[in-house]
Amino acid sequence: MKKRLLGQGLEVSALGLGCMGMTQTYAPFPPKEEMIAFLREAVDRGVTFFDTAQVYGPFNNEELVGEGLAPVRDQVVIATKFGFDLDPATGEHRGVSSRPELIRASVEDSLRRLRVDVIDLLYQHRVDPAVPIEDVAGTVRELIDGGKVRHFGMSEAAAGTIRRAHAVQPVTALQSEYSLWYRRPEEEIIPTLEELGIGFVPFSPLGKGFLTGTIDPNTTFEAVDIRNTIPRFAPDARAANQSMVDLLGEIATAKGATPAQVALAWLLAQKPWIVPIPGTRKLHRLDENLGAAELELTAADLAAIEEAAARITIEGARYSEAQERTTNL
Repeated sequence: MKKRLLGQGLEVSALGLGCMGMTQTYAPFPPKEEMIAFLREAVDRGVTFFDTAQVYGPFNNEELVGEGLAPVRDQVVIATKFGFDLDPATGEHRGVSSRPELIRASVEDSLRRLRVDVIDLLYQHRVDPAVPIEDVAGTVRELIDGGKVRHFGMSEAAAGTIRRAHAVQPVTALQSEYSLWYRRPEEEIIPTLEELGIGFVPFSPLGKGFLTGTIDPNTTFEAVDIRNTIPRFAPDARAANQSMVDLLGEIATAKGATPAQVALAWLLAQKPWIVPIPGTRKLHRLDENLGAAELELTAADLAAIEEAAARITIEGARYSEAQERTTNL
């Protein structure tokens, strides 16, 4: 597996693995033992970058990742997140919170669940408008100085907020949504990251599965699947957005690849410091995704994608209004 550098010299595999779906969002969930074996297979295939969070589950995703990666701890970079007030006993979600005392307590809990002595990359999961970002960055800086955290990351933050945080504690990576069907980061975020030397970790790089070509207007999701609440996944929107999948399919056929591989290779071609984290629970999908790192898109391929994509209007919002209000702060 090829390697890439995020900010502050953090080296990771060119593609990481998003672990959220192993315990949250995309029910039914596979047995724990199956996912532990899957995590270790990913390491055997060259993946060194794994993404989890306290809120996934909540809590049991960190526990799963910690147990799965414990035997190969020295070979991997584990990223987790703070930023929500969760009841320690019940996991009840009490809203966004980045109070310094909560950050410190959250880190202690994450260290225990992940079975590690230090967290490689600690993200603020969502910006807390009630806490100055300077206080958040300062708290993480103290945790770095204390040897409990190695790198500071942010998620779904606005350019101005990233700048303010970076001035207090250098930011290693921003994790936000970015793909061929959500390109808003190109406006301000990517230029800001390039200027400051911060890496970019796109989540949902395959559009929550839509860009794989396996979802159509007739696809039904489990009742608890988050895609039931996303306007972009309404049947009419899926029908309208099929043209993007058709474009990927045409290029994939010409390249002897799959639509998912083209979508990921497109992301990798944007900047050398972009590291997508597609999530999957199936080995054949993992192998397919990792194959994108070997797929070379020429300048002509990229130009053709841009030209065709410019003629496509994506229908539907990426989140509900309530969810969107917690992003880009």
